[in-house]
Amino acid sequence: MVLNVYCCFFQISDIQTMKINQTILKEFILVGFSVYPHVQTFLFVVFFCLYLLTLAGNLIIMGLTWVDRSLHTPMYLFLSALSFSETCYTLTIVPKMLEDLLAKDRSISVTGCSLQMCFFLGLGGTNCIILTLMGYDRFLAICNPLRYPLLMTNIVCGQLVASACTAGFFISLTETALIFRDSFCRPNLVKHFFCHMLAVIRLSCIDSNHTEFIITLISVSGLLGTLLLIILTDVFIISTVLRIPSAEGKQKAFTTCASHLTVVIIHFGFASIVYLKPEASGDDTLIAVPYTVITPFLSPIIFSLRNKDMKNAFRRMMGNTVALKK
Repeated sequence: MVLNVYCCFFQISDIQTMKINQTILKEFILVGFSVYPHVQTFLFVVFFCLYLLTLAGNLIIMGLTWVDRSLHTPMYLFLSALSFSETCYTLTIVPKMLEDLLAKDRSISVTGCSLQMCFFLGLGGTNCIILTLMGYDRFLAICNPLRYPLLMTNIVCGQLVASACTAGFFISLTETALIFRDSFCRPNLVKHFFCHMLAVIRLSCIDSNHTEFIITLISVSGLLGTLLLIILTDVFIISTVLRIPSAEGKQKAFTTCASHLTVVIIHFGFASIVYLKPEASGDDTLIAVPYTVITPFLSPIIFSLRNKDMKNAFRRMMGNTVALKK
């Protein structure tokens, strides 16, 4: 009798504990950089400066492409689309991160978290596809110069960008739906400075290994698939450039592709570190900084500094501005 009462008491206690632990969460707490309390002010200043420079660089590229008619070509329309996507990508992550660096309350609602994740994944996927399309554009321009004006018009360029955005957000909606189809249990601490998908998956009330595997498989397949297409186009481009007889022609072709290749290496290099690293190797928060903050900052700098057309357009714009003031 005493034994039955004893067992019954602990069964009730276990059920109550389970109910407490499986309380449906309405918000998450982003741990972020709170584990580094002594450098948060310094990090805020650094990230805020990078944030402003990133916005300025991308807005300049979009503005120049819009104003200067000499840049109304598929190559620069792709670049402008990439700048717009990276601007939105930055706005999705960095403002909340800056707010959390100074605030004591680092909470984010489950709905807000799902929206942030959806836009982060969608814009990240769109960036990868646009970089692939930029490589394809250079492939047509160098390997098929006579047919290029017919194959790659501004209308076709716009359709390809729209398709890239659609594909990117289709994948992101699929991944976000898979992650948020289940309830989340306490503790509600997301060990990241934004709603990173793997950090959120691990708060699921059920075994998340299967979902985590599917999400990782989708992300890695998309990443490696677009990278493989870029590598293939670059192989064809290099083989064609090497057959160009004049040294000036080779230099011009290589210069055209150098900026794109540099951004591709940085973008996919940092992304592979985020998605392909072992689970227990290093701090996820620090590892994600280059991919979410540094890459959008470097892209407009690389594309503008190594591009004569962009620099000439900027000089013309500045000259027109000075002339108007006089």
